[in-house]
Amino acid sequence: MTDKVAMTDAEWRERLTPEQYHVLREKGTERAFTGKYDKNKQEGEYHCAACGQLLFKSDEKYDSGSGWPSFTAPAEGDAVEEHHDVSHGMIRTEVLCSNCEGHLGHVFPDGPGENGLRYCINSAALDFEPED
Repeated sequence: MTDKVAMTDAEWRERLTPEQYHVLREKGTERAFTGKYDKNKQEGEYHCAACGQLLFKSDEKYDSGSGWPSFTAPAEGDAVEEHHDVSHGMIRTEVLCSNCEGHLGHVFPDGPGENGLRYCINSAALDFEPED
């Protein structure tokens, strides 16, 4: 893996839309069922909207009914980092891009598949590249 992306707050604000900045840099959350990738069924790859790192692939995406894109696993084992999150009076596991440390969403132990995980990710934190 390469060195982490390091930018100033001003550089992030210039690079990202206001919604992307709020989610990725301020650990915000888009409203459920409003994100552009929640119902996306196309085959392809989901990259970090801040730095472009590959995060998730469509073959791990499923409709959890939560209102956010949900995945059973990251594209690569080191694509994301997980941190203990006790904000907003809850105990959760935050998911961050391992390259730029942008906030992506949270992971919960209520998903399908072998690992039983649900990576609940904000659409604003993602860019989608359809398969050719």
